Amino acid sequence: MKQKKTVLDKVCSINLMRLLISLQYLGICLIIFVGCSTHKKQTKTSPNVVLIMADDLGFSDIGAYGSEIMTPNIDKLAKEGVTFTQFYNIAKCSQSRASLLTGLYHHQTDLLKRSDNNITLPEVLGDVGYETIISGKWHLGDWKQDEDTPIDRGFNQFFGFLGGAINFYTGEDWGTGNNYMRMGTEEYQVPDNFYATDNFTDYAIEQVNEAVDKSKPFFLYLSYNAPHFPLQVPKEEIDRYQEVYKSGWDSIRIGRFKRMKKLGLLNKDWALSERDTLVPSWETLTPKQKLEEQKLMATYAGMIDRMDQQIGRLMDVLETEGISDNTIVLFLSDNGGCPFDFNRTPNKMPGPSDALRSYNVEWANVSNTPFVKYKQWMHEGGIASPLIMRWPNGLEQNELERTPVHIVDLMPTILGLINVESPSDFNGKSLLPIEGRSIVETLGNDSIKVRKPLFWEFQGSRAVRWGDWKLVAERGNSWELYNIKKDRTEMNNLASENIEIVNKLANMYESWANRVGAVSDSVARNMPLNKRATFTFSKN
Repeated sequence: MKQKKTVLDKVCSINLMRLLISLQYLGICLIIFVGCSTHKKQTKTSPNVVLIMADDLGFSDIGAYGSEIMTPNIDKLAKEGVTFTQFYNIAKCSQSRASLLTGLYHHQTDLLKRSDNNITLPEVLGDVGYETIISGKWHLGDWKQDEDTPIDRGFNQFFGFLGGAINFYTGEDWGTGNNYMRMGTEEYQVPDNFYATDNFTDYAIEQVNEAVDKSKPFFLYLSYNAPHFPLQVPKEEIDRYQEVYKSGWDSIRIGRFKRMKKLGLLNKDWALSERDTLVPSWETLTPKQKLEEQKLMATYAGMIDRMDQQIGRLMDVLETEGISDNTIVLFLSDNGGCPFDFNRTPNKMPGPSDALRSYNVEWANVSNTPFVKYKQWMHEGGIASPLIMRWPNGLEQNELERTPVHIVDLMPTILGLINVESPSDFNGKSLLPIEGRSIVETLGNDSIKVRKPLFWEFQGSRAVRWGDWKLVAERGNSWELYNIKKDRTEMNNLASENIEIVNKLANMYESWANRVGAVSDSVARNMPLNKRATFTFSKN
């Protein structure tokens, strides 16, 4: 049986090919051994990188991960690339973004407010000749003071907003009402026909075209704010889904669960987690409540559908420019579905610019199928995310990758794929070593699956995963232990039966927390429980 080439083999082959072509062009005939690690300088054949992040998108919210929501363009990326079944973010937007761009845990960089000990992915790539572009959400650094902005941290081009959430039609900041929309470093006034998802894609396409015209490789960070609240999208997108959700959340969860098993994303022995106790049976709702709930989820689905359409536009441009096969495309989410009540206009149906609605715990429970918990929790529902990687020149097609991968691994993985080393110092400052590990060696090589422990902590919710074991606790509670290989939906707490394993992983966590500045277990246990998850009609 022929052994499948690993990604590392392919990267080495690509670099060797580049060198031989260059030597032939110069008329030099040399017999030379080329080591893969010696290639540091980018050439015109260097792969482009497109990093697409969705906002508050749950594990099962796209077709490739079992959803009923129509996402043909994202699904096509999966068919033409690698789909990861165990990719983890950090369950919170800014924290995930800081780790994504540095390969460090968010505590170490203070969400990029620190620049003395870290280097960002665009800073590394810019230093080897890449055009570096961000379009969309930033939500890092001291953004309210216009400090630590994308331009400050390595991006050549920036269009988007500095904060965490905006009105999709007006660009107004959700929290303050101020205008944090920026074009480069200048304040940007949105036009009358503005819709964030579309306009961020327009800018991304414009900058890709300019980079191609300059014959420069590019790194594009397309940071959508969809499907984050407020639930706003043109009516035609909502209408497409209005009837889809009339069967209620239990039926949708079961349908997603079955499709996920059929797709091979879930072990056949894993159980579907129970409906959250905060969520009532669909049959107990009044007809009026059911219609409103249908509209909430239909709007959320429409926002994802619209985002998928825009991703399709971008992929069409890459194809037209002849650079699709030499572009590494990644798609992921920053955290699980959000269960919190942000309904500022409860008497308005979602969709238009004056409706400020969210979908709350009942539908977040669906988004995170088959798992328990949500954004801000370190149970699987909070940290499990889709991850798709497509690169026809270097990756297998239609592959499932089951290696556990943490978001801190993405920066070293991207650098590994394009064969660029992250420096140990930058602009006269000594840098922390990257915490993540490149997964280039593990892709397509089932014999290499052992890795170091994975850690998480946000506001006292915490976890450590080591092999098949996961130790997890929400703030205000003690440790729970799960065998993720047998029970990834975290239905059977084994802590009382495995005290030695609990102690071993707890000691790992304490050592890590002390090193990076995370909250210790003893402090976390005395913090109040997170009780923000809310059912839409609980106040009625």
